Amino acid sequence: MKALLFLLLFSALVGHAQQRQQVKGNPVHQLRIYEIFEHNKDAFHQRFNDHAQRIMKQYDFHIIAMWETNTNGKLAFVYLLEWPDVQVLQASWDKFMADEEWARIKQETGRLHGQLVGEIQDIRMAAVPYSPLMNFKEIMDTARDK
Repeated sequence: MKALLFLLLFSALVGHAQQRQQVKGNPVHQLRIYEIFEHNKDAFHQRFNDHAQRIMKQYDFHIIAMWETNTNGKLAFVYLLEWPDVQVLQASWDKFMADEEWARIKQETGRLHGQLVGEIQDIRMAAVPYSPLMNFKEIMDTARDK
């Protein structure tokens, strides 16, 4: 499972590196893993697609990729974000969590469909200098500068 997740993350990052605008320094990546439930996963996906993404964009969230996994009977929604630095990450999350529209939507969907999210894992990642991603970023930066 971990190897598959790594391959998915790496392929998303490589594809994303070709599309993203130049970021000064090394960006911070954030992996979010939400436990979701089979009986109301459609309601979760609808809420994330229709509302969460839209509101997140208002606060400069940059979602690179999203997946659904089912490992040993545990269903999860996984998404990867990119941030210019940890300060922007934290400020954006603070604003999103304080958003009145988002609070209202969570309350309404919870009342209609029950609890949509269980355990949440939040993993913040910085690429190591010998990461293939860093080598790819160097190549892309050099090509862009020519």
